[in-house]
Amino acid sequence: MNANLKLEGLSIIGHHRAKAAGKAAHALNPATGARLEPDYFAASSADIDHAAQLAADAYLTYKQWPGKERAKLLRRIAELFEANAAAIQERANQETGLPLARLQGETARTCGQLRLFATLIEDGWWLDARIDRGDPNRKPLPKPDVRSMLAPLGPVVVFSSSNFPLAFSVAGGDTASALAAGCPVIVKPHHGHPGTSELVALVVQQAARDCGAPEGVFSMLFGSGREVGVALVKHPLVKAVGFTGSRNGGRALMDVAAARHEPIPVYAEMGSINPVFLLPGAMRQNAEGLATGLQASVTLGVGQFCTNPGLVFTETGAASDAFLKKLEQLMSAAPPGTMLTPDLCAAYDNGVERLSRTAGVRSAARVKPDGRAGGAQAGAALFVAAADTFLKDRSLMDEIFGPSTLVIQWESREQMLAAARALEGQLTATLHGTPEDLAANRDLIAILESKAGRLLFNGYPTGVEVCHAMTHGGPYPATADGRSTSVGTRAIERFVRPVCYQGFPDAALPPELQEANPLKIWRLVDGKVSS
Repeated sequence: MNANLKLEGLSIIGHHRAKAAGKAAHALNPATGARLEPDYFAASSADIDHAAQLAADAYLTYKQWPGKERAKLLRRIAELFEANAAAIQERANQETGLPLARLQGETARTCGQLRLFATLIEDGWWLDARIDRGDPNRKPLPKPDVRSMLAPLGPVVVFSSSNFPLAFSVAGGDTASALAAGCPVIVKPHHGHPGTSELVALVVQQAARDCGAPEGVFSMLFGSGREVGVALVKHPLVKAVGFTGSRNGGRALMDVAAARHEPIPVYAEMGSINPVFLLPGAMRQNAEGLATGLQASVTLGVGQFCTNPGLVFTETGAASDAFLKKLEQLMSAAPPGTMLTPDLCAAYDNGVERLSRTAGVRSAARVKPDGRAGGAQAGAALFVAAADTFLKDRSLMDEIFGPSTLVIQWESREQMLAAARALEGQLTATLHGTPEDLAANRDLIAILESKAGRLLFNGYPTGVEVCHAMTHGGPYPATADGRSTSVGTRAIERFVRPVCYQGFPDAALPPELQEANPLKIWRLVDGKVSS
């Protein structure tokens, strides 16, 4: 397979490449500023139509593939990804500045989640097959035979993220869950790592060929601006969208999808400030230790995680003073790091500068890089404000994507609870405390349950375990639909809908709903779970 991993800068449509046309763009090495070859050509409107039509045609066949056949495709993608990992990681390192160790871990996560979805769809229980047998003798009216299960929506457009060039990208969680559900995928890769995206797309394309998948089950269309992405979302043959990125970008796609003649769901993960509440008992026991853990979480990966703890709440007093003193020391000593792109770095610098000029906010630590390398170097920043300032200024809830955090000091429990109620929807909310703290703050926990998709106790939100129980989502604006997750096996539920069959003869039913249960899956039959 390695011989086929040739970068050409052309979109991949089914089994073929598009022609070199449209606007050309190129990648940059954010650590050095060096231009990376080749040029990447934006997909044309004809390319978009072709990919969408191939995907719609493939859907008619692919949706009927048994779970075991789709699982083979997912496992083949993982196998080929691992076989070509060195080349993929080398290019990703050049395009993103992420260290090889991080990219190796991301490779394991990417392949692990592909195999996790493969196991899920082999088991079949996720289809939620339900059978209510008919009873022609029921009075006063006969009871019809009613059976239902989840079915794939159709072609899905996946927008890659900037900060996970492998695990939230071309073969990442959105693609894995959509293919697992039975939906063809058209990927719009992130402009920051086009070469990485092309290499992974070639892996997926080869896996589809190897498994005999219908042409069009996978395509990838380049385009550095919004034109290609918007055209894909508007296309009438597209039935759903998965997106990871900024609030502005996600909101724009939501509006485009809602304005269609046939509106479609957009599952957008749009960022979060991930509040951390340091409760009094924990602060009295370990203020400096909490500062150490928080600093490590804030600066991990140059702060480029959607779960970065950007907001911290603590009670005023001696413990808070000790915490802040230690945190200021640690943040001031943190070395600058390379962000993923110069544009992201510029946005981070603007956000930090804006916050430093906000009335009532104190700049407690700020590391300024020398600015000589690559134009994407960012330094850590720490800010402090009082709870009453936070409650009066909603701009303090704006996400600053990078290695910064804002500490809010409350003077009373009422202020703390008011601040919690004021929060927007979040991916995570964290509490550090003792068992006594938890017992005394059940009202705070109840508020945070309504604000976040994942609650953590005595931990830090950076790091998302890929498993069946994980929720990586939250109320708007953390995500477009707070009932969904983009990590874990529940992510498959975004790309399916329930379909009911009433009065069908057994032979005409899908195998999952036939009386003999030929696939031996768990089903709800007449109100009782059976296999």
